[in-house]
Formats: sequence, structure tokens, C-alpha cells
Amino acid sequence: MRIAWAFTGAGHLLLESVEALEATVKGGHDVTILLSGAAEEVLKMYGLFERVKRLSGGYYRELITEGEEGYSFPITGRLSMGRYDLLVASPVTSNTVAKIVHGIADTLVTNAVAQAGKGGVPVYCVPVDLEEGDVETVLPSKLELELCRGCEPCLAAAACPEDAIVPGVEIRLLSCRGCGACRRACPHGAVSGGRIITIHMREVDIRNTARLASMDGIKVFERPEDIPGNIPSIQ
Repeated sequence: MRIAWAFTGAGHLLLESVEALEATVKGGHDVTILLSGAAEEVLKMYGLFERVKRLSGGYYRELITEGEEGYSFPITGRLSMGRYDLLVASPVTSNTVAKIVHGIADTLVTNAVAQAGKGGVPVYCVPVDLEEGDVETVLPSKLELELCRGCEPCLAAAACPEDAIVPGVEIRLLSCRGCGACRRACPHGAVSGGRIITIHMREVDIRNTARLASMDGIKVFERPEDIPGNIPSIQ
């Protein structure tokens, strides 16, 4: 099958979405990967961008970034013409969900969903804001100031190939590539990675997810790992 897989800028369920994408490619499907501007940034923060990039290569197996597509998103024309069998969006931020349910198509991912609807291409979505209450999520690398000793020179900063660390202040996440060199270099454990925090789901986001699930042509899943098993077998 020809599948388009879209990422948005959510850190929650990001690793699970990458693993589900890998399983889909391993299943023999041709997958075009679509990255919103935020998705490209966040994949790099979590050290997953190169892992996703390795899955691309060839016609209908491209890696498409929002920056490459300008304002008209010509790649989504494939969806309006029905050239894909399925569009998967996982993970999907609350911002993207809100835009979809209100008919806004001004990003690569929201435009892809809109064009899929026009082309009769089914859409599978995994929203990150699904149910009310608290949920645990994983942070990218973080400078833990209470553990920082203010070393001079800062070994973590010296080890960073992207010059993303301001010693004793912060990690510039838009420069971070999630390689982990800083964590390994700091002798005091002042750089954390994969720290789990609890966040609260907003009522408005839950309502929008419910509206998304009621839209024609869109099927909502709770977990990215449910996607590969629900893709029809290749005939």
C-alpha cells in the first residue's frame, strides 16, 4: 500500500509513533513521511530525526518537510487525487486537532488531512489529548540546575557538537539534536534525558478530539502501536 505518515510537534507518543512507522515500513508498505515544522524540531530534540530519515528513500518513500513545501504544500495534491491508500497522523497535537475540526488547513499536516478528505483517502489519527485527567509524558534533554556545579570549563558544553548548551543556564532545544553526548560528559549528572513529568489534559482539547473522532473518513486510535495491525494487508 501507499501510505503517507504525518508527524506533528508532540513529544508525547513520539517514540511510539516512530516505532509504529518502522513497523509499517517493515511490513512492506511504501511510506511518504510528512513533517510539520514543529515535528522536525521535536524529532531532533528527542534524537529521533535520523532514525526517521533512514526510513525514507525513493519515489513515494520521500521525507517531506514543511519548509520544503512553501505555502501551497504541493505534495498534498497526491492525496486529493487519491494516490495514497491511507494517511496516518501520529502523534497529533491539540493544536492540529483543533485546526482540523474547524476546517483550517494552513500547515503541511492539516492540509494533508483536508486533501485526503477531498480525495477519499482514509485518515488514521493518534491524538495526544484523548481523555480527561493526568498523563505522563517524557521530556527531551534538560539542564538540572540544582545539580549543576558551574564547572569551568563545562564538560557537557564542550562535548555538545551543536553548541546547544549555555553553561549553568539552559539547553537551547532548537539547536539540540538529542545525541546524549552532554549527558555522558557531565560528571555530576546535571543533564537529564527522558525525564517523566505529569501533565493535565484540557477540557477543550478533549472536546476537540471527540469531534475529530466523529468526522467522516477519520478514525481515531489511542496508541500508535495499534496502527500497523489495522492497515489492510498488501494484496
